[in-house]
Amino acid sequence: MIFIIKWVINSIALGISVMIVKGLRVEGVFSLIAASLVIGLLNTFIRPFLIILTLPINILTLGLFTLIINALLFYLASYIVKGFVVESFFSALAGSIIMSIIGLILNAFVD
Repeated sequence: MIFIIKWVINSIALGISVMIVKGLRVEGVFSLIAASLVIGLLNTFIRPFLIILTLPINILTLGLFTLIINALLFYLASYIVKGFVVESFFSALAGSIIMSIIGLILNAFVD
């Protein structure tokens, strides 16, 4: 049950990110839901390996390289999900930051 609630929260956060960032587009609710699921799966399964592989860079940048990893995964999700378009890397960076902040705020109400 908690998985579904967090998925809905991530979908809302992604929808708000799409409304705020000009380089992001979603063609329909199904694409929005699918994109939030894919982003969640990428963050769950691929992100930990990337963080371990880039640990020296992460340490040198005091963790700021994690933002680059998040943006790359956000950008990768646009290639996986048809109907979810990320026009540039900077759009992916802004979208991932906004989605993280909104998700953090909304998850605080659930937990």
